[in-house]
Amino acid sequence: MTHTQHDYAAAIRKQGFRMTPQREMILDAVCEAGGHTTVDEIYSRLHARAPAVNRSTVYRTLEFLQEMHLVVAAEIGGQCVYEIAHAQPHHHLHCLVCGANIEISQEALVAAFAAIEREHGFAVATDHLVLTGACRACRETPA
Repeated sequence: MTHTQHDYAAAIRKQGFRMTPQREMILDAVCEAGGHTTVDEIYSRLHARAPAVNRSTVYRTLEFLQEMHLVVAAEIGGQCVYEIAHAQPHHHLHCLVCGANIEISQEALVAAFAAIEREHGFAVATDHLVLTGACRACRETPA
């Protein structure tokens, strides 16, 4: 596996499942992206190594890896993207003008999540939120 910071096989076994070759290859394909990656990109990386693996296996495995909290998904720019889950929750600011993605920490949203719970009785349970808008550079550039 190319992702050496975490023993993903042990994490999967701890939850009562086994690390299959497909799961390992898909984790590798997500990790190789170094950040957000689409199903098409994952499938292309995977297909180069294992042509017999089909798209439905990729989708099912990504869903499983999300349930195991090893991979997170988000919609960015109208497209679902995946990345290896970080040790701590994190979120993104996505610029609709230039496409920039700025990573922000969980701490940046703690107050907002607390206000939502206080005002609506709703406990936010997300560890990968994407907020869209315009970045500073795009807002400061004259039209």
